[in-house]
Amino acid sequence: MKVNIIGEQLPQQEIDAYIDYGMKKYPDRTIREMTVTADGDYVDLKFDFADIPFDRVRRITGYLVGTLDRFNNGKRAEERDRVKHSV
Repeated sequence: MKVNIIGEQLPQQEIDAYIDYGMKKYPDRTIREMTVTADGDYVDLKFDFADIPFDRVRRITGYLVGTLDRFNNGKRAEERDRVKHSV
């Protein structure tokens, strides 16, 4: 993780505490970059997260599916024969 410090210099122990805070606050996200803005007694934390992989979900022949690998031959034929419209 890349850490940017803006403003005052901070001890490494305090920076590590902010990193630990971010990891606990967002356990399901991967933090790519953290910006710490220090201004006297106030500290602002900004997190930049890594992209989350997304699988396309479509409604095909009445079912919500991501892929066609679980369809039998009949459902695959329905998908192949349906009319596809462009946007």
